[in-house]
Amino acid sequence: MKKNLKTIAINIILKAGKALTKEYKEFKRSGAKLKSQREIVTKADLLSEKIIINQIGKNFPDHQILSEEAGRVNNNSDYLWVIDPLDGTTNFSMHNPLWSISIALVYKGKIILGLVYAPLLDELYLTEKNQGAKLFSPPKSKTRKKLKVSRVTKGKILNTFCHGSSIKATKRAIKYYTKQKTTGFDCRQLGSAALELAYVASGRIESIVIPGANAWDVAAGVLLVREAGGRVTDFFGREWNLNNKNIVASNGKVHKSILNVLKKI
Repeated sequence: MKKNLKTIAINIILKAGKALTKEYKEFKRSGAKLKSQREIVTKADLLSEKIIINQIGKNFPDHQILSEEAGRVNNNSDYLWVIDPLDGTTNFSMHNPLWSISIALVYKGKIILGLVYAPLLDELYLTEKNQGAKLFSPPKSKTRKKLKVSRVTKGKILNTFCHGSSIKATKRAIKYYTKQKTTGFDCRQLGSAALELAYVASGRIESIVIPGANAWDVAAGVLLVREAGGRVTDFFGREWNLNNKNIVASNGKVHKSILNVLKKI
């Protein structure tokens, strides 16, 4: 991958993060608007998206873009940027620092670059296809930590979950949560799928299950997990791709047991 492309992507996500941090400090939840019964959007989402799309358009005018709020910009290109300008909007709205920005670059249907940035945590996760996954904290530090998934196989397994906005996805997630919460060590919803995938990649948790996932929520995180030695599939154990709505990402060691739970619900 051209170094310039990666460098530009890092600069873009850091610029969006700086703007969001300023918004976060001044944000009042009364300013959030409903975009569906279970989803909100804020001016911070739109501001971040505008910054990212404008910068991609400036540097790569022929590339395609898929973003949560703006939809898809179709150009005649094999490159597709997949963006979630603010993943964890609800957390953001209640001043919970667990929110992030997710940017992935897809080439001919394959994810080749992924960035997840959590500004309030001062953490930037970066991955390139076949180049491993790294954590920079602070983001501009030359010190980097190579990411590896955890080795936990039983006992203190930390599972997380998220879900899409549909009733079907929500009910499925609740069933999964109930099963894991009552029979396993723990299961939690942290509220930012991109960040939870980064946590799987860094070995902080063992898995995340998401029914009804959107590509912009997970694309960057999927590559992080894979490059850190984990496994990412649909609910039937087939390799996940951008068209899948259901996703299981894990350290690989607990993957089979999670798929077995999903079969029962």
